[in-house]
Amino acid sequence: MQFTSSIFSELLKPIDRRAFRLSVAEHDGDRYDKSFGSWEHLVTLLFAQFSGTSSLRAIAAGLNAQSHLHYHLGCGEVAPSTLSDANARRPVGVFSDVFNRLAGALGRKTRREAKDVLHLIDATPIMLRGVIEGASSNGRIKGFKLHVRHDLDANCPLIAEITEATINDLLPARQHAIEKGVTYVFDKAYCDYAWWQKINDRGAFFVTRPKANMNVTVIRKQPLKHSRGSGFRVLSDHIVVRGTAKQARLNATFSMPLRRIAVRRDEGGTFTIISNDMTRSAAAIAACYKARWQIELLFRWLKQNLNITRFIGRNENAVHLQIMAGLIAFVLIRIAQTMSRTTLEPKRFVELIQSFLPSRRTLATIDKPPPVNPQTPPWRTNPNQLSLALN
Repeated sequence: MQFTSSIFSELLKPIDRRAFRLSVAEHDGDRYDKSFGSWEHLVTLLFAQFSGTSSLRAIAAGLNAQSHLHYHLGCGEVAPSTLSDANARRPVGVFSDVFNRLAGALGRKTRREAKDVLHLIDATPIMLRGVIEGASSNGRIKGFKLHVRHDLDANCPLIAEITEATINDLLPARQHAIEKGVTYVFDKAYCDYAWWQKINDRGAFFVTRPKANMNVTVIRKQPLKHSRGSGFRVLSDHIVVRGTAKQARLNATFSMPLRRIAVRRDEGGTFTIISNDMTRSAAAIAACYKARWQIELLFRWLKQNLNITRFIGRNENAVHLQIMAGLIAFVLIRIAQTMSRTTLEPKRFVELIQSFLPSRRTLATIDKPPPVNPQTPPWRTNPNQLSLALN
């Protein structure tokens, strides 16, 4: 009989086991929990994400009930106390390396197929009130921040970093590498003229909104060839410099010209966009900023469909591990959608994964009924077999 992997096993296939073992050795991931290794830990937390379970006992009971899959998953039975201890002590770097390799591979595949690469940068709060005593607070939220650089074409976060709530959104973004030819889109919280100049010097582009106190001087007015966009209309397009023209010439840290584009939404409201892109049309630049809303939809989807808001641990390390497991699960789902060429909506695809996680079937046929074994054709008898042939 031909062997068929379970849906859970199919989802885990993109993880490079050899690279995972090297990462465990680098971070000394099994230092405290040799009987419950890093791979078993990862499988357990991913089971929690894919199945939608949100308590230690439910995770252990659900995984232990699938004992017939343990051999192919590379794991065994787990106790809630063992999982709790591992969540408190295992280095987050092991899971971060898994996420970075998976997201990087998916992003590179998409880049080969796309001409214009758009990366969206933003952060979302992770509320920990009542979860961790003494969690940091910035006055609005008490907990962590999840900083993400999102590849719009791949529909996948490329970089994810978890910080205290008091950390400014701009600090992690400035530490990430800048790729030539990529357009970075972010809101006015990322206003840093030196960082903008660095993006420009590396051959990349940015699209953002200026702060109200940004002083600029208009150099010339650009003609509007295509002023209409999807849901908006471009009102004006000017080439500007920061400060006066003389100050721009003397300011070595920020001397580049900028595009200042005024846009009016169809439903009302006018806003201004700043960019260093001198080749795209004003409507195309405005469309890039409109696409920034997709990262907000990503944050909402992650919180609604994956388990990164109800935490199974009461310490920072456990929360970090659960969030990283959620991001790994999201990337694995995106890879599964790409490889299976499914046309299902992401939410529907996740619902089917939860329903058929232990089932032995392929991801490409997850929305189809199982094949029915064809009936064995009836034995055809010889009508003359009982006749006596007498001479």
